[in-house]
Amino acid sequence: MGRIDDTINGAGHRLSSGSIEEVLAAHPSVAECAVIAVADDLKGSVPIGLVVMKSGVRQDQEDLCRELITKVREEVGPVAVFKRVAVVDRLPKTRSGKILRAVMRRIADSQAYQTPATIDDPGILEEIRKAPQGIGYAAAQSGPAR
Repeated sequence: MGRIDDTINGAGHRLSSGSIEEVLAAHPSVAECAVIAVADDLKGSVPIGLVVMKSGVRQDQEDLCRELITKVREEVGPVAVFKRVAVVDRLPKTRSGKILRAVMRRIADSQAYQTPATIDDPGILEEIRKAPQGIGYAAAQSGPAR
């Protein structure tokens, strides 16, 4: 994972979003996940997770989020400052299957974003905008750049 968006710089530490994603993906209730860096006034940036639960799983979403936060703290360490997870129905992807992390980061930071021409389903971006709002990010007025 040599992506530029794979590195989170927060509070003087460089963290790999890929290492956090590995921990989230290993949970038996998680089908897929994405970790993005969001702006933080105190630390510079902090990671948040977006997870899709496996079909048929009957686990309480709040319990799942607590378990995931605890697991990341145990396996990556408290330096990851991983405290926010949102459960979503699906993640925005290109037609080839690449998760649109940069767009999700802009949404979570309440910045204007461009809807990529290669997105599989543009309607998912509105769904994704609600997820960070539910955990304290993404102002209601953020949206596509005009």
